[in-house]
Amino acid sequence: MAKFSWLNYAFILFFAMAFVTQLVSAGGEGSLHPGECGNACDYRCSKTQHKKPCLFFCNKCCQKCLCVPSGTYGHKEECPCYNKWMTKRGTPKCP
Repeated sequence: MAKFSWLNYAFILFFAMAFVTQLVSAGGEGSLHPGECGNACDYRCSKTQHKKPCLFFCNKCCQKCLCVPSGTYGHKEECPCYNKWMTKRGTPKCP
């Protein structure tokens, strides 16, 4: 059986840490790039009857927060910025 040198262990550790970091950061606040907002909002607004305003506000919120909650409804606690942005009337701006 071949012996592993410290360099082999260092590479394994590096890739394991990179993988864990990717898992931890997935889906949180600021996890999207501006170019990914369109697809995330298409899914978020896919089940609403008011698709045009939903997409408009979802994309606006995503551009600011770089996050869209998972699913088609709810789960806003995943994105605090998205959740806290309110209209002048005090209602949620982001769908």
